[in-house]
Amino acid sequence: MIQEIPPQEQMRKWFRSHLLSRDVELQELYELEQGELDLLMAETAEIRSDAENRSRSHGRWCTAGYVLELSRIIDQRRASEKSLDRQ
Repeated sequence: MIQEIPPQEQMRKWFRSHLLSRDVELQELYELEQGELDLLMAETAEIRSDAENRSRSHGRWCTAGYVLELSRIIDQRRASEKSLDRQ
């Protein structure tokens, strides 16, 4: 995958992942192995689907949404590149 990280994603924004047992910065999403990216998508999707999370920790809920959407984009690009490589 070509590593082109947009400037707005190079700022120091992070998500504390309990499944990965560490903080993950946005720019790291591009370099995560697929298994870690899958875990992060599952964790952030769970946070976003729980209405109580929104009221309890709005900042974390918003960050989880951003991380989830960016992870999905990266995942789709990887899948697309993989299918092109197979052809």
